[in-house]
Amino acid sequence: MKQLALVFFGGGIGSVLRYIISKNFNSYFQHFFLGTFLVNIIGCLLIGFILGLSLKNSYLSQNHTLLLSTGFCGGFTTFSTFAYEKHSLLQSGELLHFAIYTIASIGVGIAAIALGIWISKLL
Repeated sequence: MKQLALVFFGGGIGSVLRYIISKNFNSYFQHFFLGTFLVNIIGCLLIGFILGLSLKNSYLSQNHTLLLSTGFCGGFTTFSTFAYEKHSLLQSGELLHFAIYTIASIGVGIAAIALGIWISKLL
């Protein structure tokens, strides 16, 4: 039960923070959802760092990892919104913006995970 509560609490905080960032940043560019991009990239960086720390000599407990990675990062990042935004770009014929946003999100996301793991190894 404690583990469910940790995931629930972390997910709630992540979801609220995602909402605040998306609401404030998605309107900056017409065909680039900056808020969603930022939360997904920051989430990738954080989950790389968190999981890197948890693998490094058990630096984080299983409960810390559940709270931060499964809970917070799971609530903070949003694949469903990412997919919906891609769909809306396709529907409006914005193929170039679709391609740029998709490639940038995936490429920078993977790089952010690698960076997070690398940072965790420095500690």
